[in-house]
Amino acid sequence: MTTDRTTPLPDIDALSRNATLLIEEFSRTASAYMKPISEADPLDPELAKPPEEVNDVVKTLGTVVERWMVDPQKTLEAQKKLSESFITLWGSTWHRLQGEEASPVALPEAKDNRFKHAEWSTNPIFDFIKQSYLITSRWAEELVDEAEGIDEHTRHKAQFYLRQIVGALSPSNFVMTNPELIRHTLQENGANLVRGMKMLAEDIEAGKGQLRVRQTDPSGFEVGVNVAVSPGEVVFRNDLMELIQYSPTTETVLKRPFLIVPPWINKFYILDLNPSKSLIGWMVSRGLTVFCISWVNPDERHADKDFESYMREGIEAAIDAIGVATGEREVAAAGYCVGGTLLAVTLAMQAATGNKRINSATFLTTQVDFTHAGDLKVFADEEQIRGIEARMKKRGYLEGSGMATAFNMLRPNDLIWSYVVNNYVKGQTPSAFDLLYWNADATRMPAANHSFYLRNCYLDNTLAQGRMILGNVRLDLKKVKVPIFNLATREDHIAPAISVFEGSSKFGGKVDYVLAGSGHIAGVVNPPSKPKYGFWTGGTAKGRLEDWISAATEHKGSWWPYWFDWLEKQAPARVPARIPGEGGLASLGPAPGTYVRMKA
Repeated sequence: MTTDRTTPLPDIDALSRNATLLIEEFSRTASAYMKPISEADPLDPELAKPPEEVNDVVKTLGTVVERWMVDPQKTLEAQKKLSESFITLWGSTWHRLQGEEASPVALPEAKDNRFKHAEWSTNPIFDFIKQSYLITSRWAEELVDEAEGIDEHTRHKAQFYLRQIVGALSPSNFVMTNPELIRHTLQENGANLVRGMKMLAEDIEAGKGQLRVRQTDPSGFEVGVNVAVSPGEVVFRNDLMELIQYSPTTETVLKRPFLIVPPWINKFYILDLNPSKSLIGWMVSRGLTVFCISWVNPDERHADKDFESYMREGIEAAIDAIGVATGEREVAAAGYCVGGTLLAVTLAMQAATGNKRINSATFLTTQVDFTHAGDLKVFADEEQIRGIEARMKKRGYLEGSGMATAFNMLRPNDLIWSYVVNNYVKGQTPSAFDLLYWNADATRMPAANHSFYLRNCYLDNTLAQGRMILGNVRLDLKKVKVPIFNLATREDHIAPAISVFEGSSKFGGKVDYVLAGSGHIAGVVNPPSKPKYGFWTGGTAKGRLEDWISAATEHKGSWWPYWFDWLEKQAPARVPARIPGEGGLASLGPAPGTYVRMKA
């Protein structure tokens, strides 16, 4: 390894002291990990079993290996391909060690930040380590992609699991194979590793024996103080939700009130992170009477609350309350992610029963057709759902950490391993970031609700096929005729743009499909004051998504004003602004309420 003259030689005494402290912190970490095991019933048969997720990984990747082994000739060809790549790499590295120029055999993707440090390229040894990793990981990915005789769900799972393994084994994650980490450790005489081990112990303790990788400094935020701060009042509360009515900032408002249905998988204040990027605050400033559901963070008491409960006690109860508060029978509504799926279900129920009270629907990164539901489908086969149901049966709910981990696994290098390196190897506390604070503010899922969602949406796709039964009513989205604004985001890993696009055709009325830049969060929370991404419009979603994009009109800036124009044209009548608590419903307390403060 080359020596940088600006890097001081390590202090041997400091290294020795830190080595001792590292051992002490390691003992604390091991104790935190073992504590739940030591306190558990030693006769519990579950302790002797490996986690179900591990079994599925072994089974899935074992299936791929088996398919390759049935054809020895093809296996030899694959091995030959790998050997040839390494022979080429050895030759390239040899030339570089002699001071000669040599073209790289494998280069990282342009967006791969793991190998940005200069020495990954300038130092022949670390360049060899990097390229060896890239060659091997890409070779393994090709084996999965080209395996014959396996169904597409198994292939999808194998690709997903391999991505997790490849991410974990990256040389950028380890001190001795990462030039930046070696220099950092020598500069700090190992103090970074001591701090990192201390944080690792703290995070395992916080997770009660399971590692919860911190992504932000939680001390920098408090709900109702510097996040979720739009003024308003809680005007209704039941077992499942609180309904917030936000205070107006205009003299007049649109006569038709507006209801927001957020996902219960996360908390609603993603739409009200701070005044500068609050969609809720912006909507109020445009003259909307905004109501927002704040879902309860469920526990064992909510085990039997199912999808119908969330519709009846959530959306329909909110519409009834809005009617009392404003005197208006009809509302416009928006649903975000799974909140949008529930909104679509409610629209189908109202269409089937004739009780039509939602006259306009906005879907934000919402799926109603789960054919192309992305990597989350990995967790939704019969065997895995039965395992999830068995775990939920014990407590009555799914722990919030389960969904948080699943979402992080969609982008493991960015959302897991970058923080592992920063926190536990560099020993650096992550910076305060409101989005990641919200992301870590986990919510549980009631057993009945989550089971219905997994089975009817991800597994059987019954809503899209007109086969979903709720309250003994068969739901048909083709009967939904209200105007729909259907927003997708181009880089969404949770509700892929193609999934939202194809879901548009399931409704019976006019659907305005709009595609925003970026992903599931940033593409939605993109305020006009500081727009980072543009959007595309092209009317009805027909044909192939690629063709729709090619013919679409690109717009600079936020999609918010375009959406508001769409909404206002439907019902432009205005009335004097409504003050929360002064209508038919008294205030039960200030926004953001009590349910949002409940921790998982």
